[in-house]
Amino acid sequence: MCRGDDLNCPHFKLHYEKFKEGLDVERRSLLRSGVFAGGGAAALGAVGGLSVVTPALAQASAARQPTERAYHHLPANSDTVHWGYFSKTLKPRVEVNSGDIVTIETLTHHAGDDVERMVNGDPGAESVYLWTKDKKGVDRRGAGPTDPKLYKKGSGEGQGVHIMTGPVFVRGAEPGDILEVRILDCVPRACANPQFKGKSFGSNAAANWGFQYNDLLGGVKREVVTIYQLETAAGKSWAEAVYNFQWVPQTDPFGVTHATIDYPGVPVDHAKTKRNFDVLKGVRLPIRPHFGTLGLAPSEADFVDTIPPSYTGGNIDNWRIGKGATMYYPVSVEGGLLSAGDPHASQGDSELCGTAIECSMTGTFQLIVHKKADLGGTPLEQLNYPLLETQTEWLVHGFSFANYLKELGPDAQSAIYSKSSVDLAMRDAFRKMRHFLMTTKGLTEDEAISLMSIGVDFGVTQVVDGNWGVHALVRKDVFSGRA
Repeated sequence: MCRGDDLNCPHFKLHYEKFKEGLDVERRSLLRSGVFAGGGAAALGAVGGLSVVTPALAQASAARQPTERAYHHLPANSDTVHWGYFSKTLKPRVEVNSGDIVTIETLTHHAGDDVERMVNGDPGAESVYLWTKDKKGVDRRGAGPTDPKLYKKGSGEGQGVHIMTGPVFVRGAEPGDILEVRILDCVPRACANPQFKGKSFGSNAAANWGFQYNDLLGGVKREVVTIYQLETAAGKSWAEAVYNFQWVPQTDPFGVTHATIDYPGVPVDHAKTKRNFDVLKGVRLPIRPHFGTLGLAPSEADFVDTIPPSYTGGNIDNWRIGKGATMYYPVSVEGGLLSAGDPHASQGDSELCGTAIECSMTGTFQLIVHKKADLGGTPLEQLNYPLLETQTEWLVHGFSFANYLKELGPDAQSAIYSKSSVDLAMRDAFRKMRHFLMTTKGLTEDEAISLMSIGVDFGVTQVVDGNWGVHALVRKDVFSGRA
């Protein structure tokens, strides 16, 4: 159904007016909220007033913002998404001022696993997933070659898989600054197919890049996709499996056969699969909506695979990056160029089998620039990695390689897939948390090491994204005695 985004709809004007009315209600609500008025995470009322954004920094950043703040909406369609890569060369899809709020629609790159439930009837998703023998709605999928003489799977070669909406250009953001991204909301996208009205769906693929793939009982390798239905109405907040199926070779509309899940957006022909509807009976998985891939464009290359995370964020795959959380990213290029995608309904630490419950959703963000000139003497002064802050916790993100694009040289985007380890990621997380505690809390190295062993939780963020991740979490109330 047209929701004010299908110009070919005979009732487009009516639908667009209704859509604008809904946006106006949301906008007025946000403008009234205290969150919108603040200049940093300190305005969120963190435990004991503890935040990496000090009151002085919040005031300085707020003073740099225009008097009139705005609300923006960025839909997801074939004109607003880029598939499988970050790029400093991309034209911004929207420009905002520091302090503005932007609602960004995002689509899962696994919607092709069940087109009926996750694409049909949704004009935005249909435009992105359009694929006939003659054309694709979004041709390039990945940071790989786009010359048909060079690729085998398809344009972009699937070297990067996530559908990213954006980028968003934040005026005034320059290299050396920090962009604060406050996640105000995160809502699953409803199915537009009347057959499944009011429902939302997602896909979990136990895939060839998963940790389990070479360690299956009996030694028989297989990829299994499980489709989940999300229950979010009437106080419900869980996911239940609908069915699963084993991947069998699929031939895409261009005639290329995919023996494994090796290229994003291939529409699955379920006439070829055997669907098992008797799966995970009685299991209700609490949902925790979040963005697996959220971050800025790096400066090191023109086209960067979305799969490995790095210092500007990207595919961190931490389930805590959801509503109420704040991310801090070092700005690498002018405007920051923020993109959002890889939306998840739920995921466990490690993302072991290769994916979460991949589910389209819509996020609302407030974007705040903290200028390099204002960072001196603050916890953000030396920040060179993505930092997560919640009301009660700080999390640093360690990777096998903190900046693999710089560390691994000209072949970094291929070399990273064979060089990662949990050991390396753990070492990076240790070093970052040591630095965090010493610079933000004034601890000595010996104090920081003791505290890390008794009061910091280290967890495996993911082991499936090329550049493996370990996060380190410290609770804010550990420092409550200093108040």
